Amino acid sequence: YEVWRNVRDSFPHPYTLQHAEEWIKLCQTEATPTVFAIEYEGEAVGGIGVIQQKDVYRKNAEIGYWLGQPFWGRGMMTEAVKEMSQYAFETFDIQQLYAGVFEYNLASIRVLQKAGFRADGIKKKWVFKENQLWDEHLFICERAAMIR
Repeated sequence: YEVWRNVRDSFPHPYTLQHAEEWIKLCQTEATPTVFAIEYEGEAVGGIGVIQQKDVYRKNAEIGYWLGQPFWGRGMMTEAVKEMSQYAFETFDIQQLYAGVFEYNLASIRVLQKAGFRADGIKKKWVFKENQLWDEHLFICERAAMIR
């Protein structure tokens, strides 16, 4: 539940083995990988991915991630976001990555800040989660800031 409340509703709760198997099959169809497991001591403990946008937004990609609650607070996600950001800029023809964070997810806000993203605005009452409207904080990382 604690993971699910911080992600989009398309992430099932409860998350079953069947959900995991279907997700793995979907990821295996990608020509260029966009989703990766976060591994700790040989076990998948989270996930991270990018979604390249389309049409006039095609020079942008959204980054998203989740981590199992027992692994929170260890700095893993900050490192994963840094690595995924570097991969995205090297692999795709994009100029910036962005992430939206629910207003109450302060840990995710800190992850993005530590990974080099900057706050770019707040979409007021933009997210409907658990029968309540929440603000979404927008964070941006530009290619120039990541490619050295």
